[in-house]
Amino acid sequence: MHWFGVLLLLQVTFCSTVSSDKVLAWPADGSHWLNLKLVLENLAHKGHEITVLVFSANLLINHAEPSRLTYEVFQVPFTKEKNEEVFEELLRLWVYDVPFMSYWESYTRIKKGMDEFQIMEKQICDGVLKNKELMERLRKEKFDVLISDPLVPCGELIAEILGVPFVYTFRFSMGNTMERHCGHLPSPFSYVPGAMSELSDKINFMERLKNTWFYLLQDIMFSFLFEGFWDGYYKEILGRPTSLCETMGKAEIWLIRTYWDFEYPRPILPNFEFVGGLHCKPAKPLPEEMEKVVQSSGDHGIVVFSLGSMVKNLSDERSNLIAAALSQLPQKVIWRYSGKKPDTLSANTIIYDWIPQNDLLGHPKTKAFITHGGTNGIYEAIYHGVPMVGIPLFADQPDNIVHMKNKGMAVMLDFNKMEAQELVDAVNTVINNPSYKENAMRLSHIHHDQPIKPLDRAVFWIEYVMRHKGAKHLRPASHELTWYQYHCLDVIAFLLACLLIVLYVTTKLLSFCLRKCCKTRRKQKTQ
Repeated sequence: MHWFGVLLLLQVTFCSTVSSDKVLAWPADGSHWLNLKLVLENLAHKGHEITVLVFSANLLINHAEPSRLTYEVFQVPFTKEKNEEVFEELLRLWVYDVPFMSYWESYTRIKKGMDEFQIMEKQICDGVLKNKELMERLRKEKFDVLISDPLVPCGELIAEILGVPFVYTFRFSMGNTMERHCGHLPSPFSYVPGAMSELSDKINFMERLKNTWFYLLQDIMFSFLFEGFWDGYYKEILGRPTSLCETMGKAEIWLIRTYWDFEYPRPILPNFEFVGGLHCKPAKPLPEEMEKVVQSSGDHGIVVFSLGSMVKNLSDERSNLIAAALSQLPQKVIWRYSGKKPDTLSANTIIYDWIPQNDLLGHPKTKAFITHGGTNGIYEAIYHGVPMVGIPLFADQPDNIVHMKNKGMAVMLDFNKMEAQELVDAVNTVINNPSYKENAMRLSHIHHDQPIKPLDRAVFWIEYVMRHKGAKHLRPASHELTWYQYHCLDVIAFLLACLLIVLYVTTKLLSFCLRKCCKTRRKQKTQ
């Protein structure tokens, strides 16, 4: 029996090794990488071979750290410093300038910044697609699936050239355009608010009008900002007529990093899976020194404050206003911030370059979370049932906080317009009004009440694609239709033509009968 057990173990080990698949990853930089890295590490833990394509000037991916993942680093013609400079300039524009501009002026300024950013992204694409030696190595590997973030173009292009099925993982696209146009996800304007529209799913006539107009504007922006920039490149690389959206539409599975604790109910497709909060986990003990700070807060507890990893500096005016507001709170405040120390900082506020955010939010003494509204932080707050004060800065963050506000878990403030007392009142409201904590716990229960954990669900669907060599049976037939067929414009045109023919024939018949009748009457009168 002992030897039988050993042989069985060896057989299982051998079979699991043989059945391991090869995964190629095309990650987005920044906080998006943290989610994908967790998925890839989980796949590696299950015996799959993982290769991550990393450009030499990336900001966050540490390809030198010991890992189960294999990093394929390729060179680009710009430095990490240049990458950081362009990103921070775009960030400053979005945070400090755009809120005070007209729609057209903000579009013009953002387009200029995005064009510079996309030129760099195209150079990143060239670093792989025009590197014959690297592409030949990738072909020889015979990957089973490619995982990509659609906010960074070219992942789907690499998959197309290698003949590999691909899976998307991301949070949202501008105005839901990628999901709607490229993924064909149904999005009725009447109750599905456009991303960044800051609307809920219960909207009146004027809000529906705004939502429809918003969708149209976002589609125009997507066309000019992205499609116009990338369609020619995709045609050049593939050597045939195609487009960015057509290539994206070939995704087998779309893993969306939200769930119904965050999202409003809406129609979905079989190849769309919601895996929000896949990075969340139970809180671990805090570092000893930080635990002493937390325990020193007494019955008042602590407030956790972070504006994310990408915002390293605030203007002196804003940082001093925030620090002055925090000084009025009875709680201890743990603030993640690497910028200049504010002059108005008080003893109850402790600044750290980095904090174990998940562990702090899961601490029993945490009373509230002041956040910029990044998806990762919001999900950690939902996971642990912590009410929030949202101070959104850019991109999807205002929309994220509006979702939490509408679900009764957050108060929202305007970063550029808020006064110190408004911040104090907002924190006191979410701490002292029990409805915010109750709603936070309700959403937390919804998040935890799932038949399978979000991370396991994401891994399952990636392995599903590998097992079945794709998931074409889950993709709707709409991908095979032209735009006018999809919207039944040809059917409408045919029915209108039929109606016009019937009306024409009817009119002619009536006219003929009328002339006949009149002619008969005239003849009778003459006789």
